[in-house]
Amino acid sequence: MRRATVVLLVLIGTFLTGCGANYVRGDEVEGLDDLAMSTGLDKKDLEKLFDQNIDALMTSAVVAKWKEAENPPLVSIFPIANETSEHIRDSLDALLSKMETKLVNSGVVLMIDHDQQDALIAEIRKQQGGEFDQSKSAEIGRQLGAKFFITGKVHSSSEKVDGEKRVQYFLFMKVVDIETGAIRWQNEANLTKGLVK
Repeated sequence: MRRATVVLLVLIGTFLTGCGANYVRGDEVEGLDDLAMSTGLDKKDLEKLFDQNIDALMTSAVVAKWKEAENPPLVSIFPIANETSEHIRDSLDALLSKMETKLVNSGVVLMIDHDQQDALIAEIRKQQGGEFDQSKSAEIGRQLGAKFFITGKVHSSSEKVDGEKRVQYFLFMKVVDIETGAIRWQNEANLTKGLVK
């Protein structure tokens, strides 16, 4: 608590003076990564959402079946749909990259290379003349040769009262069987950010 107070006082002092501000790294100011700088998703938030989802996935029935399989299944990972008003595309992509890394390193599945996948998605976007459409994920997955794909959606609920703000994020992740369209695993992770007086 004392460290966070010191960091907060340093940051407040820097903002109030307007001059003498210094750029710092997290290892130069103890506790810097612990403070929320906005109601948007940051590294700590991504780690929380990642931990909740990957823990649930790795202990799920679908992963248990993958572990028992003679050959690891080929899995593709698709963008998380941003159903919020927040500009968090980069944060959501970072979350997927963390999940992909964990799955690759676990040896439970074989992951489709993102470059190959991104090229196919770009081609489909060009043909469809628009943004990535999650309803087309199964079709794309089949073209890539995947047996399953992982995707999700993030929603938010935002409230403002008397200069204070609260944003609640709800991230739903799922594993879909490409052949049948059946959802084999789904999880909800959530967190709250706020601006309080």
